[in-house]
Amino acid sequence: MRKVEFLDTTLRDGEQTPGVNFSVKEKVAIAKQLEKWGIASIEAGFPAASPDSFEAVCQISKAMTTTAVSGLARSVKSDIDACYEALKDAKYPQCHVFIATSPIHREYKLKKTKEEILDIIKEHVTYARSKFDVVEFSPEDATRTELNYLLEVVQTAVDAGATYINIPDTVGFTTPEEFGNIFKYLIENVTSDHEIIFSPHCHDDLGMATANTLEAIKNGAGRVEGTVNGIGERAGNVALEEVAVALNIREEYYQATSDIVLNETVNTSELISRFSGIPIPKNKAVVGGNAFSHESGIHQDGVLKNPLTYEIITPELVGVKHNSLPLGKLSGRHAFVEKLKELELAFEETEIKPLFSKFKKLADKKTEITDADIRALVAGTEIENPEGFHFGDLKLKSNADETVTAEVIMVNADGEEVEVLADGKGSVEAVYNAVDKFFNQKVRLLSYTIDAVTDGIDSQARVSVSVENSDSGTIFNASGIDFDVLKAGAIAYVNANALVQKENAGEIGKSVSFRDVPTND
Repeated sequence: MRKVEFLDTTLRDGEQTPGVNFSVKEKVAIAKQLEKWGIASIEAGFPAASPDSFEAVCQISKAMTTTAVSGLARSVKSDIDACYEALKDAKYPQCHVFIATSPIHREYKLKKTKEEILDIIKEHVTYARSKFDVVEFSPEDATRTELNYLLEVVQTAVDAGATYINIPDTVGFTTPEEFGNIFKYLIENVTSDHEIIFSPHCHDDLGMATANTLEAIKNGAGRVEGTVNGIGERAGNVALEEVAVALNIREEYYQATSDIVLNETVNTSELISRFSGIPIPKNKAVVGGNAFSHESGIHQDGVLKNPLTYEIITPELVGVKHNSLPLGKLSGRHAFVEKLKELELAFEETEIKPLFSKFKKLADKKTEITDADIRALVAGTEIENPEGFHFGDLKLKSNADETVTAEVIMVNADGEEVEVLADGKGSVEAVYNAVDKFFNQKVRLLSYTIDAVTDGIDSQARVSVSVENSDSGTIFNASGIDFDVLKAGAIAYVNANALVQKENAGEIGKSVSFRDVPTND
């Protein structure tokens, strides 16, 4: 039984999802949870992309105690230098260097010959190795690269000192059998005087990312790369939680295991969903709301007699715990804190008072507070705009002409309130017009989604929105949670507008895509 490492690239590749922009504070919180989840290495960002990305990698480097921190670099020496500077405080720093190798990329993007690319690889992997003990190399679009040339590329990187070789299925093109054969071929034919660990990096364009990743493991891959909830550009990346649970459930077949702490899976998944503004689909494998639901009478009967009849994954395995300590309006601070500990939710001592206050307000409206309610309450961190304002409250008034007037109250860091009035044809439009009036910027609402945190008429509402900055065309996702669906929608829209304002103020740098690359110095 061999151990497979997990590298998480949620903070780098995951952030390339349209509309996803994690703040530095959010990235550090995510990194801490990933370390708690058992991730071996975190690809914290692309330090050369922007000051914001550089700072995030610096902060994550300081925060990690057992997890390695990796920075992405193009085959450009200044990128590698930026990684070195950003990772100086990391206990276990790693540098990830890449360049495209497929015919279509060589001809149309790089305009380089095979020999020129081999020279670039040798030069820049050697340079990275002079600064880092651990260097990963990726031949971008590897699955559309000629197999014999791919072997030359990988061998060149290994000879230059690369210790990890990542094989990206950059456009989700390959199939499990093809991908497995690539790993088998490379592992059998690459020669080295030092240990080489191969890893897959799969995208889900054809819906085969998890299958491809598992086939790579079956054929010798020693590390897995992906994101939580499978977020990422286009159809996303492989969902690491799916791979981790598959290795656990089918351990005898894959003959591989990992250090992933499976009962932290739901906490990790929900944190990413909250900060990314992307809801988890109900039918999502492993962490979806319906993953452990049984509607069919035949299924229900079987589960009642023996859960294994229809459940190959127990809820407890991934952290879906039954309420051993129900909470309600009469519950005290001690019981509330014990519930936080039981759910293994991260919190600071200074956060207990405001969290307990929110809990009591919620308990006045709900008969029983579920674990999902508590997770939502803890995750309900609001984004502030550059001036420190956040959503406070709202009031609505119906008018004789069938319009609605919304009074939105914004509160600044000093507790001072600003009231904004606006009309609309309906409640949501009126509230959003008031928020637009407050921010005074051009924003276009692209999507508005309502989801219930738990079942029942008294559930908290989670509203997720996507907006477009009309000036830059950048898309931002945000979400809000509240017992009142209109307030949840207002929080989401305020958070989205705050992100737009941060971009306009230069506080959010444009992410550089994995594919938007110059070739060399």
